Amino acid sequence: MNRLQAMEVFTRVVDTASFTRAAEQMSLPKATVSTLVRQLEQRLGVRLLNRTTRRVNVTVEGAAYYERCVRILAEVEDSEHAIAGTRTALQGLLRVDVGAAFGRRLLVPALPEFFALYPGIRIELGCSDRVVDAVEEGVDCFVRGGLPPDSTLVAQPVGEIDLLYCAAPTYLAARGVPRHPEDLLGHDIVRYFSTRYGQTDTWNFSRSETRLELALDGPFAVNDSEAYLEAGLAGLGVIKMTTFMAEEALREGRLVRLLPDWRPDPLPIYVMYPESRRLSAKVRVLVAWLSTLIAREIEQARLD
Repeated sequence: MNRLQAMEVFTRVVDTASFTRAAEQMSLPKATVSTLVRQLEQRLGVRLLNRTTRRVNVTVEGAAYYERCVRILAEVEDSEHAIAGTRTALQGLLRVDVGAAFGRRLLVPALPEFFALYPGIRIELGCSDRVVDAVEEGVDCFVRGGLPPDSTLVAQPVGEIDLLYCAAPTYLAARGVPRHPEDLLGHDIVRYFSTRYGQTDTWNFSRSETRLELALDGPFAVNDSEAYLEAGLAGLGVIKMTTFMAEEALREGRLVRLLPDWRPDPLPIYVMYPESRRLSAKVRVLVAWLSTLIAREIEQARLD
């Protein structure tokens, strides 16, 4: 029995609460996963997992062993990279999920730079605004705007993205141009919602020392950032949009910036991963690179 492999298999079974999902994520036969865990239990002389037909639960002894395995595996990985001491020492697959607009407009165009720095890393990228279960889906980390209410996730900040208010000329021609945030109470607001995080109908406005928060409404809501932008372009209402998504339409006159003296709070961007997952060296270099990317790209998209 390869003890390190067995420990890694055991931690993956605990993370996913499933022998089948652990086997799929590690590209191993399910029988191999079961055998390795059983051999660990025989070697230790304790039951690590309780198996039922529907779920796998960790025992008290298994939970204590799991914590030690996570630390040991992290130390082994760190030691390997420290001894190798080169960028090319970072090897293997990194499964990442990012928001749709962030992935298509910022991340993917910049990835040649990342691969030039870390040629040994392979990336499988999910690109959507859907809710991600990192453990269930075997995702190493995911990138989203705003802190999630899920306390089981570790959220590491990588930067902030500026936002602005805008609307299509056709909408403003029909409904008028708001001159003060409170004017928006009489306008249609395109709302953004998430099945996990709920509606985001309260907008904030800051100017010098003045800050306002307004509960706004409108007949249309959407849960995809690209569709949200298209709703604004179609004249469905006022939108609060990231500068990097809005800049092209603003330059071309398809959107008009509103209330330029009033600023929304910037959108914080986080790399998130489950508490149970150790932060691998591959994720660490991705976090550092994303921080640099966001700082550079958002500065280029700054409108004033």
